[in-house]
Amino acid sequence: MIAEPRKTGLIGEMRAAQYLRRKGYTIVAANYKTKTGEIDIIAELDNLLCIIEVKTRREGGMFPPSDAVDYKKEENVKSAAAAFISAYNIVKLVRYDIIEIILTDDKYAVRHIENAF
Repeated sequence: MIAEPRKTGLIGEMRAAQYLRRKGYTIVAANYKTKTGEIDIIAELDNLLCIIEVKTRREGGMFPPSDAVDYKKEENVKSAAAAFISAYNIVKLVRYDIIEIILTDDKYAVRHIENAF
């Protein structure tokens, strides 16, 4: 059985990927893990490689989900991105985004923060 926070996170990542596809992004990888960090979604849009951290919360939280992305998390994501770029010889501009997903009982809201860090 999947723990509730992880289940919420998986739902959010799925919704974020759907949102990105609708906006014309191509999903390159999801849940890319290295020794130093993890990237929730790696996507391309034109000549841009987007490294995306997805933060999902249930409605009614006191703080926006993006507040959970602190300096240490940013550094871990950047380290994992460097590993991905090196492993696949990527030659594109890189942008770091956060997608917030707010879940309610029967719907959800998306907030895409481009160039978040």
